[in-house]
Amino acid sequence: MGPAPAPASGATTVMVFGDSLSAGYGLPPDAGWVNLLKNRLQAQSQTYLINNSISGETAWGGRNRIEKALKTHRPDIVIVELGGNDGLRGASIGSIRDNLEAIIEACKRNNATVLLAGMQLPPNYGITYTQKFQDIYPQLAKRHDIKLVPFLLDGFGNKREFFQADGIHPTARAQEKIVENVWKVLRTMLEAPQKSSPPLAYDSPETR
Repeated sequence: MGPAPAPASGATTVMVFGDSLSAGYGLPPDAGWVNLLKNRLQAQSQTYLINNSISGETAWGGRNRIEKALKTHRPDIVIVELGGNDGLRGASIGSIRDNLEAIIEACKRNNATVLLAGMQLPPNYGITYTQKFQDIYPQLAKRHDIKLVPFLLDGFGNKREFFQADGIHPTARAQEKIVENVWKVLRTMLEAPQKSSPPLAYDSPETR
């Protein structure tokens, strides 16, 4: 694939910075929620969307690549959707929180507004761990005064029929529900003034 077209002057650039839930794992091309959101944005507003999501990504991995992504794409808004893989691997709550916080702080240093996507874990990880994990997201949102999607999979997270065979990744049927969860918050951010940046020549999205 060649370079993606640069945004028009004055357009708002939104970058999704996530893992397989945002990279569209197991879905047909263009069926993931990020692509559905891109179509909605193109129809309703002057907004340019970049999907910088990688299947298998962790908060630690995101921490190590966020600066490059910010300098390459210069987003006005960053949707941070990470931490789920860390939780599924039983990483310490402190390390997950610290890595997500480092990503948030990097975005703020680069004048990008953050929308944090909250996640939850299956109950078999234990009540204490799952609750502490879930609490990471509202705690960080409050501490850094950023917008929060309380639970990315709200409305279907406990319904097996909306998930692929692995029980982790949502089906194509569920993607529009994710878009609605994100859109309820993102649209209020798009109505607020954003910083202006000169148009850039962008590389193709890092979806794998």
